[in-house]
Amino acid sequence: MEQPDLVILTGAGVSAESGLATFRDSGGLWENTRIEDVATPEAFERDPALVHAFYNARRAGAAKATPNAGHHALADLQTQLGSRLLLVTQNVDGLHEAAGHKDVLHMHGALSGARCASCGATWPAPLVMAPGDACPTCGAQTTRPDIVWFGEMPYQMDRILSALEATEHFAAIGTSGMVYPAAGFAEVAAGAGAACWELTLEPSGNPWFENVEAGPATQTVPRWCAQIMDLLGG
Repeated sequence: MEQPDLVILTGAGVSAESGLATFRDSGGLWENTRIEDVATPEAFERDPALVHAFYNARRAGAAKATPNAGHHALADLQTQLGSRLLLVTQNVDGLHEAAGHKDVLHMHGALSGARCASCGATWPAPLVMAPGDACPTCGAQTTRPDIVWFGEMPYQMDRILSALEATEHFAAIGTSGMVYPAAGFAEVAAGAGAACWELTLEPSGNPWFENVEAGPATQTVPRWCAQIMDLLGG
């Protein structure tokens, strides 16, 4: 498989200016809900109705959101670089695709997907999911959002790590970089000789990022995309 010259990891900070706050933000409906109660396999087994209600609300919010300048700048960058760019996202909202980005690698799954906890089949999720929904493949009433929960392994880690070990540049955009395995991506890339960039509101202090740009994504990402194109060429 051809390896990319640039690997980008995006997190919630890219979508914040599209109005997609985290469920724990002040004033949110889920402000006082523990993440352990809605985003773990144990929570789904214990109270699937609560978990589905949480993700139904997130799905509805994502459906109303629109991509911002950061999403569009990254989509334009991919148009120019093609397979030389691999975009990995921790986000489940689908706004990169809405901006026109192709081949986004969703390491944490997507709100647009449903998965059977019994047989593993996947299919497009309806806007509203419920505990009694039957799997279209095996018929089991164990359908869940196709989301990677805490305690589960993110998707396509082999492909991500292989790309990080071969790339020339790695950028983390809008992510705290505090949760593993994503927290180790910069170390993997830098250890293989890549230049590492961090674009964030508040710098993480991660020593593997030699280039740091602080500010909102709608300002930093378009500027950085132009800069990286100059480095990589057309």
